[in-house]
Amino acid sequence: MKVWFITGTSRGFGRQWAIAALKRGDKVAATARNVDSIKDLIQDYGDSVLGLQLDVTDKSAVNKVVEQAYKHFGRLDVVVNNAGYGLFGMIEEVSEEQARAQIETNFFGALWVTQAVLPYLREQHSGHIIQVSSIGGISAFLGIGLYHASKWALEGFSQSLAQEVAPFGIHVTLVEPGGFSTDWGGSSAVHATEMPAYEQVREMAAQARKARVGAPGDPVASSSAILKLVDATDPPLRVFFGQAPLEIAKKDYEQRIATWEKWNWLALEAQG
Repeated sequence: MKVWFITGTSRGFGRQWAIAALKRGDKVAATARNVDSIKDLIQDYGDSVLGLQLDVTDKSAVNKVVEQAYKHFGRLDVVVNNAGYGLFGMIEEVSEEQARAQIETNFFGALWVTQAVLPYLREQHSGHIIQVSSIGGISAFLGIGLYHASKWALEGFSQSLAQEVAPFGIHVTLVEPGGFSTDWGGSSAVHATEMPAYEQVREMAAQARKARVGAPGDPVASSSAILKLVDATDPPLRVFFGQAPLEIAKKDYEQRIATWEKWNWLALEAQG
C-alpha cells in the first residue's frame, strides 16, 4: 500500500491516477483549487482519501498542506506534480501577467511541492516524485512558447534533483505525455489576445498541431502505466506517455546533433 500526494486532481491525469491508486487500495492526499470538484472521490473512497484545497502558487499553503497530508497518513510514497495548464499565444502576444502566471503554476508550483515533500522523503529514505512534464518539455512548437518555457524549466531542475536525492533512496521521473484528452487545451487553457500580424503563423501552428497529435490519448488508459511506473524497482528519469512523443523526440534530437556537429568548427574556434 502506497500513500500518494497528487496536485490537480479535479480533472485529467491527476483525477484518473488518484482513482487508479484508490481502486487498488492505496491512500491518496488529493489536492485541488476547489475541493468541491473532488467531493465524489471523498464520498466513494472515504478514509482512503484526504481532500485538500491548494493553490500550488502559494508556497506557504503548499508547506502547510504537505505537512497536513504527512501527519494524516504517516508517510508519503508517491508525489505527483500534476497541476498546470496551457498558455496559447505567440511570444509577442503573451502579456506579462499571463507569462508570470504560467511560470508560477507550471514551474514554481512543482518546485514548491517538491521542496515541501523532500524533508519527509529524506527522513523515510524512500519516495518517488513524478513530475508531469510533456513532449513540450523537450521539443518546442509554434504558439505555446511560454508553456514550453515552464516545462523546459521543470525538466532542468528535475534532472538535477534526481542526482541530488538518489543517495537518499528517492526516485524522480519526468512523465512526458503527447496529446491526451485532459482539458489542457480546453476550459483550463489561457489564450493571449491575438495579433492580426500572426494570422498566417497561427494557421501554420494549427495544422502542425493537428498533424503532430493525431487522435488524442485517453487519460483513463494511462492509469495502468502510472501504476507500473511507481511500482518499478528502478524507474526511469524520463518516460513518454502516448504514441507520438518518441518519433517527435528522435527527429528533434537528430536535427540538433547534426547542427552541433556541422558547426563544431565554430565551437572549437571559440575556445581558442
